[in-house]
Amino acid sequence: MKEKERIEELRSLLHQYNYAYYIEDKSLVSDFEFDLLLKELQLLESQHPDLFDPNSPTQRVGGGITKNFETVFHRQRMYSLDNTYSEAEVEDWIKRITKLLGTDAIAYTCELKYDGASINLTYENGKFVKAVTRGDGTKGDNVTQNVRTIKNLPLLLRGDFPEVFDIRGEIILPLAGFEALNKAREAAGEPPYRNPRNTASGSLKLQDSAETAKRPLECFLYAVDEENTSFDHHYDALCAARNWGFMVPDTLKKVSSSKEIFAYIAYWDTHRTQLPYEIDGIVIKVNALDQQEELGYTAKAPRWAISYKFKAEQISTPLLSVDYQVGRTGAITPVANLAPVLLSGTIVKRASLHNADQIEKLNLRIGDHVYVEKGGEIIPKITGFDPAQRGALEDAIRYIEHCPECATPLEREAGEAQHFCPNAVACPPQIVGKIQHFISRNAMDIEGIGAETVTQLYQNGLIQNIADLYTLKGEDLLGLERMAEKSVTNLLSGIEASKAQAYEKVLFGLGIRHVGATVAKRLAHHFGNLNRLQSATKEQLLAVEDIGEKIVESLHDYFSQPDNQELLQRLVTYGLQTEVVVKTTASSILEGKNLVVTGVFQQLSRNEMKALIEDNGGKVMSALSSKTTYLVAGEGMGPSKKSKAEKWEIPILSEEEFFKLLKM
Repeated sequence: MKEKERIEELRSLLHQYNYAYYIEDKSLVSDFEFDLLLKELQLLESQHPDLFDPNSPTQRVGGGITKNFETVFHRQRMYSLDNTYSEAEVEDWIKRITKLLGTDAIAYTCELKYDGASINLTYENGKFVKAVTRGDGTKGDNVTQNVRTIKNLPLLLRGDFPEVFDIRGEIILPLAGFEALNKAREAAGEPPYRNPRNTASGSLKLQDSAETAKRPLECFLYAVDEENTSFDHHYDALCAARNWGFMVPDTLKKVSSSKEIFAYIAYWDTHRTQLPYEIDGIVIKVNALDQQEELGYTAKAPRWAISYKFKAEQISTPLLSVDYQVGRTGAITPVANLAPVLLSGTIVKRASLHNADQIEKLNLRIGDHVYVEKGGEIIPKITGFDPAQRGALEDAIRYIEHCPECATPLEREAGEAQHFCPNAVACPPQIVGKIQHFISRNAMDIEGIGAETVTQLYQNGLIQNIADLYTLKGEDLLGLERMAEKSVTNLLSGIEASKAQAYEKVLFGLGIRHVGATVAKRLAHHFGNLNRLQSATKEQLLAVEDIGEKIVESLHDYFSQPDNQELLQRLVTYGLQTEVVVKTTASSILEGKNLVVTGVFQQLSRNEMKALIEDNGGKVMSALSSKTTYLVAGEGMGPSKKSKAEKWEIPILSEEEFFKLLKM
C-alpha cells in the first residue's frame, strides 16, 4: 500500500529530524520544510485511521483530554535523596560508604540536580509506552498522554536497547521558555507563573494535552533501571541511554576521589547561573551497580547516593507577628508572619520558628528585618536579623506558656524540643487533626471526605472524635455547605467501606505519637490483635524490631487513658478491623527467611510477589547481602545481582521454583 509506505517514511524522517534538532542541536531541514512534512503526515493519518500509532510525530501536538489520572504502582520504588549542605557532610558520607563496602576503591558519578518534576518512563521494543509521576514514591499518576508532547523525549529509540526497561528523569521548563510563557500571560492580563519548577510539575497534570504541548518542556534522564539491562556501571548506562536517543546532558562526569567531587561542586556553584535551566545542587552516586546493591537503601533514600544543595538564596523582610499552631499530637509550632517578599520564585509570607530554643537562639523582636531563606530550596526559614534594622526591645518574642486554642498550660518533656498541649480530648486543632489523619490515604483512606469536610463536620457539632464518623446519618449532613445528596452518599459509602481496612491501617490511623505506618505494621503483625497489644508489657514491646523506649512510653500512655479506651471499644463495636486477618493461602514456610525479588514475572506483579512472601512469613529485602536466603528472579535479572548471588552462594529461584517452594 503506497500510503502506508509514505506514512512510515514520513514518520521515520520526522523522528530523525526531531532527534537531530532536540538532542544533537542540529537543523537538518528548515522549520518550513519540517512543517510541510508534518502536515502531510497528519493528512495521511486522518485518511487512514487504521494506521494510527501513538508514537507518531503527529502525537506531539496533543489534544487528548484526561479527566482523571490513573494511579500506577512503580515497578521499582522511586526514592528521594538525602541532602547535604557542606563539604564536611559529603566527606562523612564518603567515609560511611567506604566503611560499609570495606574498600576505598570506589568510583562516583557527579550530576546536576535538575529542578523540575521527577518522572518514570517505560519503553517496550524501543517504543515509549508509559510515563508515571513520582507520586509518593510507591505509586504515581499516569501522565503518558501529556509527556508524549515533550519534544526532546524519544518516542522511538535508536541502536541496541533492552526489550523492556524503565528510565527515570526530570521534566524541566528552561528559563527562556518560562520567561516567554509569562510574557504571554501578562499580555493576556493573566498573573505570571511563580517559578519554572512548579510550572513544569503543573503542566504534567493539565487535562488537555494540547495545552501541555504549548509548554516548552524538556526531559533530562538520570537513571536507567538496571533490572532488565546488562550494565555494570551507572555511568555506562547513561552513556548508552544517550545513544538510544535520550537527553543525557554532557555535564555528567565520572570521578574517583573526593577532590574531584569538590572540584565539580565548586565549578557548578559558580557557573550554574550560566545554565539555560535551574539546578539546586549536585547529585553524587556510587558508580558500580554491584556496590549500589550492597549499600542498599534506608527507609527513605538510597545509601549509595547523596544530594549536595547549594546555599539558598537569602533576602531581608520585616517580621510582623508570631502565631502558634497546634498540631494533631498537641505539638506547638511558632510561625513568623512576614511582610510578603519574593524568594526563589515564590511569595513568602510565613516561616517556621520551630520551637522555643530556636526563638531564644535567634533573639528576635517584632519589627526586626529578618533574613529569610528556603531550607532545601522549599521551606522558608529565618536565619537571623539585620542589626541595623531592629524592632523595639519591649517587643522581644517570648514563647507562650498556654495553648493558644484551649488555654491549657503547655508541657515540655525532658529531651523534647517542642512544647505540647496535653489537652488531647478537648483542644479543637488536635481533635480535627486526629480525624484528618485517620481519614488520610496512608491510614483509613476514606473516600468522599477531605480535610475541609472534617473541619466543617466538627464545627457543626457532628463529630468530636474518629468514632463519631461511624454514627453520621444522611439527614445530619444534607443541607450543610457543599453537601448535596450525591456528596452525602459518597461520604457515607466511603466511611462504611473503611470498616474493611486492615488492622495495621486502623492502628496507624489512631494517631498515637511516634507510631508511624511502619511501626504500626510491625506491632499489628507481632501481636496479632489490639487486645494483645494493649496488654503487652514493656519488655514484650521492646522485643519487637525497631521499637524503642519512646514508642513504648507513648503506647502505654495512650492505652491508659480512659477516653482512648472508650474510643477503641466504640471502634470495635462499629466493626473496624482490630486483628490481623490471616489469608487462607498463607503459611509459615518462609518464616525467618530473607528474600530479594528482581526481574519481571509472568503470573504476578513484583508488588504481588512481595506481598506473597510476607503472607508466608518471609521478609522482603531491598538488596542482596550475606543474610539473603533466596533471590527470586523473573525475566531480565541484572547481571550484577546474578554474580553477587553466585558469589555469596545464594540460591536463585525462578518464578515456578518459588511457587513450588510455597507448595502452590
